[in-house]
Amino acid sequence: MTVFFESCTAGPAFFFFLTCLTYFFEEWTGVEHFFFFLSYAFYFFWLLFPLVVVFFFSGVIVILFFVSILLLHIFFFLNELKEAFFHDVWMGARFFFFTLWDGHFFLWHGYELHGVENIPPGPGLVVFYHGATPVDYIYFSARLHIMKKRRCSVVADHFVFRLPGFKILLDVHGVIHGPKEACVSTLKEGRLLAIAPGGVREALFSDEMYTILWSNRKGFAQVAIDAKVPIIPMFTQNVREGFRTLGGIKILRSLYERIRLPVVPLYGGFPVKLRTFIGEPIPYEPNMTAEELAEKTKAAVQALIEKHQKIPGNIFRALMERFQTQKKDD
Repeated sequence: MTVFFESCTAGPAFFFFLTCLTYFFEEWTGVEHFFFFLSYAFYFFWLLFPLVVVFFFSGVIVILFFVSILLLHIFFFLNELKEAFFHDVWMGARFFFFTLWDGHFFLWHGYELHGVENIPPGPGLVVFYHGATPVDYIYFSARLHIMKKRRCSVVADHFVFRLPGFKILLDVHGVIHGPKEACVSTLKEGRLLAIAPGGVREALFSDEMYTILWSNRKGFAQVAIDAKVPIIPMFTQNVREGFRTLGGIKILRSLYERIRLPVVPLYGGFPVKLRTFIGEPIPYEPNMTAEELAEKTKAAVQALIEKHQKIPGNIFRALMERFQTQKKDD
């Protein structure tokens, strides 16, 4: 005992406290070599901590989705309205959930929306670059609804409609699968419609270089021509730093091309600075072909990327931008 207390009281105060605390714990519990086991516990903690952080942030977004779905079901059954999707009561529900999500966006990402004045008062087709997840579109639609009381529908991939429990959330927020006729009809009703021509392929296999992966897609341009509406380009700064994918693994790319399901793992949820920029609308021109309009739209989105995004993207830099003020020319 005397020998221990001589070593226990030697050295800096912190190590003195830790050594003595370990000794008394061993005496109290009867567990020998407790400090030895504690050192291994710390080792495994620091080994697994980065993985926990990476996937925990992603889990928060998933939890928010399912909490929203649960509350919508409760809201639906409390009102007992079969035509609820066309009733004013759902306007209150949308406003509540958009406010809930907008609060999360503001606290977690310091989210900002710029260029709202570029959205025309009538219908329009919003075309945007697809990040690893569509969270930036959710942020945009929530902020737009709060600021302008405008609802924006969006075109989603078919697999989204197969997600269990998501139907009520998709219906309430106007998510559609298409086809072209449904998109044109939505626009002719005077509403806004958003689409990411790159779709799931761009979400999974684009990277921090922010490469646009639209291939030769021009269906969205034909929709705008048929509905005689302008196209509104949109891009969210640092969207690839918030979430990233393992799309660089070739076998996953081959698997996706075979089964067309999002089998590529993603990680992130980092609290990076996110700013959505809405560009000047591309007006409807009756003499412009779908190919020409698609190329013009792609160039407009690319211009937004080049103006507002530092390439290659960097997670640490995007985190630090939370503490920087925005330049006036943005």
